[in-house]
Amino acid sequence: MSVPNWFCGLGLLVLLPVAGVLAVTQTEKVRNEKVLVVEQTLAPGETISWPNDHAGVAVYFDDGSIEVTPAQGSSRTETVQRGQAVFRPPQAETVKNAGSSALRVVRTEYLGKGSSETWGATGLAPNYKVLFENQYGRVYEIKFAAGTSEPLHTHHDRVVVCLSGAELQHEMPDGRRETSTLKTGEIAWRRAATHVGHNLGKTDLWVIAIEPK
Repeated sequence: MSVPNWFCGLGLLVLLPVAGVLAVTQTEKVRNEKVLVVEQTLAPGETISWPNDHAGVAVYFDDGSIEVTPAQGSSRTETVQRGQAVFRPPQAETVKNAGSSALRVVRTEYLGKGSSETWGATGLAPNYKVLFENQYGRVYEIKFAAGTSEPLHTHHDRVVVCLSGAELQHEMPDGRRETSTLKTGEIAWRRAATHVGHNLGKTDLWVIAIEPK
């Protein structure tokens, strides 16, 4: 398995400063044959170097502003919002927190070769919104109101980034019921599944799902 050379080990990681880039503490959340997922929090003015090994998706937990400088090209400033998912192509670039508050971001690296297959909204529940899809994966948003249910639907293997947690229960095709509660801020790997969903709690669920191809 090819792993970007800016990671080492499990748990708490530290990116060493190079070429003027400040050291940034980061936490590895998921590592398998399909994805590598790292959570990063950048203080105002901090810069992190993102590698060119693989394409990826950045999901932001906070509103803010970033300055992106590709290895080849000019810097640009981007405004980001809580819950925003952004595709990052396989090219080296530095990202600076250009805002006045800390910025928490979850970076998912696609480790596979991808596929030309198009999934679209196939299999998803009606309340799911496909944000974008390409050769590397499908990214969609789930908003699931408290006290409601979803019809039978299907997920591929996926990264789950939870922006608002809820008490959930899944009803499987064979009649089994499984608890699947998510907490706000949780980042997890979930295997492919087909089920009916029930939000049994008092909070709405808000999730960004990243399905690698």
